[in-house]
Amino acid sequence: MDSGIGGIPYCMDFIKKNPGESVCYLADHENYPYGPRGKEELTGILIYLLKKLLTKIEPKIAVLACNTATIAALSSLRENFSQIPFVGTVPAIKPAANASSKGKVGVLGTARTIEEVNSLNLADKSCEIFGIAAPELVDFIELHFDGSEKEKNTEIVKKYVDIFRAENVDTLVLGCTHFLFLLEEFRCEAAPYFEVFDSLEGITKRIEYLLDENSGFLRAEKDSISVHRLFVTGKKASDSFWERRAHSLGFNLIMLDEL
Repeated sequence: MDSGIGGIPYCMDFIKKNPGESVCYLADHENYPYGPRGKEELTGILIYLLKKLLTKIEPKIAVLACNTATIAALSSLRENFSQIPFVGTVPAIKPAANASSKGKVGVLGTARTIEEVNSLNLADKSCEIFGIAAPELVDFIELHFDGSEKEKNTEIVKKYVDIFRAENVDTLVLGCTHFLFLLEEFRCEAAPYFEVFDSLEGITKRIEYLLDENSGFLRAEKDSISVHRLFVTGKKASDSFWERRAHSLGFNLIMLDEL
């Protein structure tokens, strides 16, 4: 789950590598964006949504595919839903710091992620973090990415890459799940100046680890037919917009005026 479309790249990466597993993605359109929301407010929203979602489905694992939500609410969600193993998403600062020869890591994220990134203790204290909050990039991806030309995407990405280059970072962390929609553009524009890091592979591996525990107890049965569902919150959400998006992903759409 995530606000809007942000966590979809994580769904698709997992599905590609685990075709027998069924996935439900909750696009919280009603409460988008999560970035500006306070910790208590966001935690309350997520607890409410999960309680309602549990009346619809029985998930084996819950993936909080949002850095902001993970930082704000993961511990509370684990306390409130102890029967479900949770996977959270945090910026890939540790591998970026390990790969940095200059000891200066760039982080692009939401305001909350940038504010709290140093408190996460994800890197050696000697590593300097240069962060940029980019709520306007989140909005672009959420609202305009579907109809955007590649040239426009590259132009927008280049603006951020130029700032990080000027700050002399040698690794860059995409610290918001929405930014994964522009991963290839970031990699192309960053080369050969610095390497781009994300948490995509790490999250998929963590889910696979939980599925394979206890002799694969949580794994779907062999030859299972997977069914993927896209739940969308929000009374003002456009059915046709989300229908097109669900169809392009191979998901069944469930519009939810109120979970």
